[in-house]
Parts: sequence; C-alpha cells; structure tokens
Amino acid sequence: MFDTLSDKLQGVFAGLRGRGKLSAADIDKAMRAIRMSLLEADVSLPVVKQLTDAIKARSTGAEVMQSLTPDQQVVKIVNEELAALMGGTAARMPIASKPPTVILMAGLQGSGKTTFCAKLAFQMRKEGRAPLLVACDLQRPAAMDQLQVLGTQIDVPVWREDSKDPVKVAENGVREAKRTARDVVIVDTAGRLTIDEDMMGQLIAVKGAIDPTAVVLVLDAMTGQTAVDVASAFQKAVQFDGVVLTKLDGDARGGAALSVRAVTGKPILFVGTGEKVDALEQFHPDRMAQRILGMGDVLSLIERASETVDKESVEGLGKRLRSGGAFTLDDMLEQMKQIRKMGPLSGILGMIPGLSQMKKLKDADIDERQMDRVEAIILSMTSQERRKPDVLNGSRRKRIAQGSGTSVQEVNQLLNQFKQMQKLMKSFGKGGKLPPGFGNLN
Repeated sequence: MFDTLSDKLQGVFAGLRGRGKLSAADIDKAMRAIRMSLLEADVSLPVVKQLTDAIKARSTGAEVMQSLTPDQQVVKIVNEELAALMGGTAARMPIASKPPTVILMAGLQGSGKTTFCAKLAFQMRKEGRAPLLVACDLQRPAAMDQLQVLGTQIDVPVWREDSKDPVKVAENGVREAKRTARDVVIVDTAGRLTIDEDMMGQLIAVKGAIDPTAVVLVLDAMTGQTAVDVASAFQKAVQFDGVVLTKLDGDARGGAALSVRAVTGKPILFVGTGEKVDALEQFHPDRMAQRILGMGDVLSLIERASETVDKESVEGLGKRLRSGGAFTLDDMLEQMKQIRKMGPLSGILGMIPGLSQMKKLKDADIDERQMDRVEAIILSMTSQERRKPDVLNGSRRKRIAQGSGTSVQEVNQLLNQFKQMQKLMKSFGKGGKLPPGFGNLN
C-alpha cells in the first residue's frame, strides 16, 4: 500500500536530513520532488498543486526556518497537510434515527461492490446490528448468486427475487427488513464497465424509490486517476454521501486515496485491504498519512489485534509464564495462529513504526507459506515432544520431517527459533515486563 509514493517521499526527506538550516532553494527543490512523486502516484494535478502550495507556504515560514530541526518540521507539515487533504478526521457511516438504516451501493462493474456489501454487513453484524442484504444487481447473471454465497458465509440473510425490475426488488427488500426487524439494509446495485445513461437512470430510480439513509460509491483504488473521474460523474448524477476504496492493498501508488476527497468533497468511509470478509478498515486520514510517510499505524494495529486475538488465550499464557511455567511448542503454535488472524504479514509489518522503512524487510519476499510449514512441523510432533522438545533426537526429527513434508534442516531451524523464543519468554517470567497484550500483568 503506497509503497512507491512512500519510498519517493522518504527520499525527499532524507535529502533534508541533518541540515542546521534550510534555504529557500532547499525548500523549492524538495517541493519539486514532492510534486513529481505525487504526479507519478497518479494524484490529480489540481490536487497536487493544492497540496504542494499548502506545504510550501508553511515550509517557508518561521515554523521551519527558525526551527532547530527543520527537516522534522517539514515532515510534520507534510503529514498534517496530507491528512487534511484526505478529510482530516475519520467519517462514520450515517445511521438512521429510526430503523432501518438503508445503504445504497453504487459503482462500476468490477470495483468490488458486491464483495464490499458483504464486508459491510459483516462489520455491522460485529457491531451488534441485524443487516439484510438486497440483491438488485440484475444485470450480471452471477451477482445474485455471489451475494447469496457471501451472505451464507457471514450468516446474513439475502433478499432476492426472480425479477427484472431492480426498483421493485429494492422496495420489497426494505419492506422485508421492516417486517423482520432488520435494522440495516444494504442494497447492491448493477454496475457497468463504463458509465452510461441506463446505469445512472436505474440507480436514480432505485434511490428515489427507497430514499436511502446514505448512498455509498465503491471505487477500485487500483484505477488511480480514473477512479476520481468516475467519482465526479457519479457525484453529478446521484449525489453520493461517502466513498469506499477497494483493493487498496494492491495499490502501490495511492492516487485515488489522495484525490477523491479533494475532488468530490465527500469522505472516504472504508478501505478494503484484502479479499476476506473481515479485510475492511475504517478510513482514518491521519493514520493513512502516517502510513504514506512510513511512520506506521500503531492505532490500527492495536484495533485489529483487539478484534482478532483471543484475549483469554494470551492472558492465560501470560499468567502461566509469571508463575514459572515453561513456554512450549504448543504455545508457539497458538501465538502464530493469533498473528495470522490479523491478516497478511506484509500488512502487519507496514503498521509497525520503523519496520516499514527498513529496506531488508521491504525487499524481503514474505512467504506466508512458511508459517504453514512451521504449523505442519509442530503438528507432526507428539504431545510429549511439543511439551519437552529436548527429547527430539535425530531419528525423531527425521520422522517429523517426513510427516510434515519438510526437511530435517527446516525442523532444526524451527527448533532453534523456538529456543530463542523460549529464552525470551523465560526472561519475561522472571520479573521482566511481558509483551503488550498479556493482560494487566506488567
């Protein structure tokens, strides 16, 4: 996410680092580099001008020129202006004062609209709401089936009809939600490969019939400047209330994220960061700015951990270590499972301050399958071997390698890694502070 832009901006800041003072020429040179970096990231030209003008105005003032650390002040200004450009503060999905809340989805075919409907429903269900999905994409033959499958996966009912009238289906879906006391209605609509009158006309008709609480535009972040053009067209036609950016995990440039708020005036509500139904994040402009600048995103990391990690399991391990218990291979396996729940390792590392800027980590090919191999090795051991790995002689290690489809060398590597982790955990148990997340045991 934003890898290319982050690298280029960090290069600009590196050129300013260590200087006692910055001249007007230094600032001009940095602004030219920032402007070029943003344009290469497919940020809209008017937005680039707006942003760089704001950064330059502040960077040539006393805030920077009289500072003892002018390079840090420039980074601070860029961070603040980026956040302001994307909306400043997080916007929330509008909720109706009287249920049901009706959310109408709009977007082009292929933007990830149907998948996002399911992701949003899943998010709403986690918040204690009772959503209903309504299948109004009657143009794409598999759309209703796709929504039905996703609804089954997340245990959310789907309203669908054998009809060619999306307005009728939408009205009946809202009526069904009221009848069954469903407090959120998420209406999927038809898209096209390109914007056309039929699509817009149908969307306007559905909107007029159900009077939605919010109209949400789903954009494919990987289309860059095109996504902004699409947003402008939809804004003129249907006046949407917020934007969702899908496939942001696959976009190394970030042009759409940086442009869409400035161009449309509408907030980014969510970003999709993967294919799974839980791969959805509320959009926080300040946190996203920090990610772009390689500062990490600790708050989002904590939130993700609190949602996915089994607190009882982690706290139980902490208590056992405090009481002198040993860290076992079973514990190692459990902690790996907890980490994997949080999503792809590359995404997690990008949220940790400092790690996202380490070249070795950025250039490394993070092989998620390695964790599969580790899991297979541990599960190929007996319960006694997992509790007391010292009993693992040569013949046992050979058996484990064969049983897990790995090599003896990989088994040995895992055991060496485990010993290091065991020493670390032992030191925590001797009165040292436990890692974050081990309850109130520190």
